[in-house]
Amino acid sequence: MESQKTNGSVSFFKMPLHYPRYTKKDYQDMPEWKVNRLLAEYGLSTKGDLAHKREFAMGAFLWPELRHDPNISS
Repeated sequence: MESQKTNGSVSFFKMPLHYPRYTKKDYQDMPEWKVNRLLAEYGLSTKGDLAHKREFAMGAFLWPELRHDPNISS
């Protein structure tokens, strides 16, 4: 597993047992505390504003066709 050194500490990407099963709408409506918890659970950064974190989570966890499918409401 590859580590990344930041500010004198070492961090790792963590893979929980279950992949998140949220829809695009779920991410768009998700409160900030829940987005933070989800990102932290995977060892990902929780820095930035809520819009940035939601976009990052959708990019990380949704399959590309689900992010851009015109038949899925945004």
